[in-house]
Amino acid sequence: MTADDSFDRLDDDDYPAYTMGRAAEMLGTTQGFLRAIGEARLITPLRSEGGHRRYSRYQLRIAARARELVDHGTPIEAACRIVILEDQLEEAQRINAEHRRAAESANPTAAA
Repeated sequence: MTADDSFDRLDDDDYPAYTMGRAAEMLGTTQGFLRAIGEARLITPLRSEGGHRRYSRYQLRIAARARELVDHGTPIEAACRIVILEDQLEEAQRINAEHRRAAESANPTAAA
């Protein structure tokens, strides 16, 4: 991958653009928190060629939600489970909406 390829991927929510230190700084948390949510399997950072953790913007949003719950007194394991369930619910709602739109476009008179 060339430098130009990396630059083009910065708009990709799943591109692991952030080091652990930068991710912790952006979230206003510690690197230990990021390790803990990794151990709880909330997020699995990718690794650089040198073995360093790298985070995507999507992972940072997930981590920020977990931090919000922990900051309000939720134990980290429970916060991780809540965030996983919220993410699953959002995905199910998105799929349902797609199915609904497909059904309505296939049979427009039934929607009326």
